[in-house]
Amino acid sequence: MRMIICGLTALMLVSFPRNAIAQMGDNESSAKTPHWLAGCWERSAGELVIEEHWMFVRARTMLGMSRTVRGDELVGYELVLLREEESGWAYEAHPSGQQQDSFRLSAMTDTSIAFSNPDHDFPQTITYFRLRSDSLIARIAGERGGQLREVDFPYRRVACPGND
Repeated sequence: MRMIICGLTALMLVSFPRNAIAQMGDNESSAKTPHWLAGCWERSAGELVIEEHWMFVRARTMLGMSRTVRGDELVGYELVLLREEESGWAYEAHPSGQQQDSFRLSAMTDTSIAFSNPDHDFPQTITYFRLRSDSLIARIAGERGGQLREVDFPYRRVACPGND
């Protein structure tokens, strides 16, 4: 995950109001699902392209994968299991070249979902905000070197490859 984050921090950052997380409120009913995350999302800046593909919820699980490429070179990838457990949704990340780690649900609304793991090096929080049906922001945040860092990744919805 560090390799991906280091490569991505060079991207243009888009600010999102900090109070948006505070406005999300406490954990809500486990009957809620982040169905709006399903589909294909993309972010591009020059030759750098980040893709995220999320499967629909089935058996209380969403599978997500991301791929970051620069031209013809694979920069990084990640597999994510987003699953509903008895204690709420969990975000299990399997980043390229690193050990897997899990984050627990910390907040969820109809348009946002946040996960945290205070013991993780960086990030300690991962949040997705749905802006409109065609756009969202993924945010990673936490302390590094005693300073709070936030990195936003704005995505636009794209047609999923192979659906021609």
